[in-house]
Amino acid sequence: MALLITEKCINCDMCDPECPNEAITFGAEIYEIDPDKCTECVGHYEKPTCQSVCPINNCIIIDPDNQEANDELLEKFVKLQGLA
Repeated sequence: MALLITEKCINCDMCDPECPNEAITFGAEIYEIDPDKCTECVGHYEKPTCQSVCPINNCIIIDPDNQEANDELLEKFVKLQGLA
């Protein structure tokens, strides 16, 4: 599953530099996560770093429109890292 930044975002810029896949960018109004690059930090860390550093509770959530199993996230990680 990719993650999603909700409208609770205050644009604090804590999440963007923490993303190992460079999936987070500043959108029209708030930060956004590219679901094609988000692996929920699978392959990098035990849990998503963006959620860990975000000062707003439940601001970064599981994207209901981009649900993926752990195996799929790991496969995406391998492709993004050029290991396949």
